[in-house]
Parts: sequence; structure tokens; C-alpha cells
Amino acid sequence: MYKLKMRKIGAGILGALAVILTTSFATPVLASSDDDDAGKVTNRPIPRFVSMKASEGNVRRGPSLTHRIDWVFKRRDMPLRITAEHGHWRRVEDRDGMGGWVHYSLLSGTRTVLIEKDMLTLHARPDPAAPVVAALELGVVARVSECNLEWCLLRSGGFKGWAPKARLWGVQSTEVFD
Repeated sequence: MYKLKMRKIGAGILGALAVILTTSFATPVLASSDDDDAGKVTNRPIPRFVSMKASEGNVRRGPSLTHRIDWVFKRRDMPLRITAEHGHWRRVEDRDGMGGWVHYSLLSGTRTVLIEKDMLTLHARPDPAAPVVAALELGVVARVSECNLEWCLLRSGGFKGWAPKARLWGVQSTEVFD
């Protein structure tokens, strides 16, 4: 570790020095936008979707507690896309592309989606002709338990049904899981 001799310096110069030191020694591991990339820390795909575990989480400008808090996510289960990893920190973005760095302990592997169409109908089976079991409003967060190439099985408000993947944010178009 480097030792710095501290003298009485103006706050502006000291702040600039802190920014230079922080950015010089804490360079995050960034991933490109290819779907086949793996995170350097977890070896899991980048980008990938997770959700907010906590009901509140600080979003920082960089991957450490010394970085400034830009804003706070305040919605538990909100789907987020991980775009980079650095130690215990993950760079995330929401549906609008807003984001920053959050500590991994605030994130969950539980899959959720954001409904992107008002009054999106949930069907009993992954078929548009299947009976409708519920309708979800624009912006509702629903849990995902299964996805095929075109449909995802969602749970929200005590209802369970299939919705077209194209109307959801929080799953990749080619993603299939159960």
C-alpha cells in the first residue's frame, strides 16, 4: 500500500487526489456486450438478470464504499441486468438503463420480470388461445419460474399463468429455463 504524506491542502486538491488514487487502483473488470461472455469473478454469463433482494439498495458510482451514492433502488424484487463484476460488486442497470454499482449481498438470483404492456393477460397454458387467468398492469413485478422460447410462467398477486416473453423485461429473448 502506498503511504501519503499529508499536509494542509485545500479540500479540492485532496478530493481530486482521492479520485485519481481510487480510479488508478480499483479498475473494475468490465465485460463486453457479447452474450457468451463470462464474469471474471463468478464465471457466470454477462449480461445476466437478477433481482433486488433488499427493499432498499445504494447505487454507487464505482465498486467500493468510498464511491459516491448516485441514487437508491427502493423496490424489492426489481429485475436488474448485471453488466460487469468487480470483487463483491456488480454493475447493474434497470429497465431504463439507469444503474451503477451495488454490493452483491443486495442482489438475489430469484428471477423476476417487469411487465411492459398494460393489462397483459396471463394464460393457463403457453398458447394465446388458452383461457385467460389474470391481467397484469404495466410496471408490475412478477416472479418467473419457467421460460421457453416464446413464453414465461409468471406468479403475481396470487395468480399464476403464462405470458409472451416479448412483453417482459428481465429475461433475454433466447433464454430458456425451468
